[in-house]
Amino acid sequence: MTDASPEGAVSEDSPRWERAAHLFADWRSGNARAMDDLVRLMTPVLWHVVRAYGLERMLAEDVVQSTWLSLVRGHEKIADSRAVSSWLTITARREAWRVSKNHRRTDATPDETLEPLLPVQESTESQVAASDESHRLWRAVGTLDARCQRLLRVVAFDDRPDYARIAADLEMPIGSIGPTRKRCLAKLRTAVVHAGLTPEGGDDDRL
Repeated sequence: MTDASPEGAVSEDSPRWERAAHLFADWRSGNARAMDDLVRLMTPVLWHVVRAYGLERMLAEDVVQSTWLSLVRGHEKIADSRAVSSWLTITARREAWRVSKNHRRTDATPDETLEPLLPVQESTESQVAASDESHRLWRAVGTLDARCQRLLRVVAFDDRPDYARIAADLEMPIGSIGPTRKRCLAKLRTAVVHAGLTPEGGDDDRL
């Protein structure tokens, strides 16, 4: 695969992976500001993926920062800019798994504990809760059981989830991931409607 920036402008309504690909290709073409935009786009995604592994706030922020450093240092390994979104989420997930094992913290942090305590300063958490819609959406996620929360946080942002790896990380039978994911999304859809949000383009994309 060759690395080429997607032709034409990418709108805000484009899929996240497409916007990420455009920004990444733009950055590698010499536009330094494109990396800032890419960080703003993907950091909330990485944050929720990392938090699925039960890391406390400081450790989670370290993992997210480490993921971005890995991208800057090893971006040459990504042959096709369209793979950058998947590369980031996989890298974050692997690092979070490693750190969580080292600290013996494998249980997810409940959203009902996390969301009300978001700090005022510009941090990773405040970026995640920047919009009221995002806040209400993750409140809805917080109404699900711990198993659904962990699974959705891990798989929601992968264009092509590695079910074998996820099964090992979450200690779930690989054959149960797909059916469990569908049931969890159905529960989330109901919670989202009750929260006054109307999913557009599917629950996965909105997460």
